[in-house]
Amino acid sequence: MKPVNIAAFAVAAVIAAPVLPAMAADLYEQPVYKDFVPEQPVAFGGWYLRGHIGMSNQRYKGLDYEYFDVAGYTQTWLDEGGFDAGGIYGAGIGYAFNDWLRVDATAEYRGKTGFRALDRFVNDPGTPDFFGINEYTATKSELLLLANVYADLGSYAGFSPYIGAGIGTSRNTISHFNDANVPRNGGGYAGKDSKWDLAWALHAGVGYQVSDRVTLDLGYSYTHLGDATTAPVQNYDPAFTRPNDGMKFRDISSHDLKLGFRYAFN
Repeated sequence: MKPVNIAAFAVAAVIAAPVLPAMAADLYEQPVYKDFVPEQPVAFGGWYLRGHIGMSNQRYKGLDYEYFDVAGYTQTWLDEGGFDAGGIYGAGIGYAFNDWLRVDATAEYRGKTGFRALDRFVNDPGTPDFFGINEYTATKSELLLLANVYADLGSYAGFSPYIGAGIGTSRNTISHFNDANVPRNGGGYAGKDSKWDLAWALHAGVGYQVSDRVTLDLGYSYTHLGDATTAPVQNYDPAFTRPNDGMKFRDISSHDLKLGFRYAFN
């Protein structure tokens, strides 16, 4: 090799020496190790608060009184009676186990509603002439406590239909009871009385999810409230008052329509 070529090769090697390691570094990158984060399971369930307002459409099986069946006259109903619609105001706390099963406990005040009924009584054959008409009026209210369970039936564009059932107790109050017997210028009255009785309900409705926490709830309930009674009935003329257990309102039930919300804590 000629001396000039050897000298040129040496100079090129000196110049390339710092560049070769950099090129090698570009060809191989050190791996970057990240901390392993396990995948979190999807969260189901959680506590929620609920509230609702609504209206009741009430029924009952009849009015009982121990002196309706007294010998000597026959009593018949001209109007078996009924209750006006009334307001419903409720609140509760619940727990959703997953996206289809939840339970809650509710307290509901069912506002005062008016009651009216009308009967007539006539003498039986062979008894002294006897005729009269009773116009009955009263007001009723309840405090309803229920434990409920619901099945949510899926979600469709934010709407979640559901069905459910509840069982508990109802404190049924009758007040302002009055019996006006106009043709015979008589009648009676009874004081306020309350009675706890077994209650149950069947529910159906649909929820609409407004946000991650808030769900609007439009629901229907068939509610059975049990019986209610008045205090002992007093005659307008105390001389004609007889011992009694009051007027009994049998098998009170209601078709309820309610609008409310559910607020989830998680």
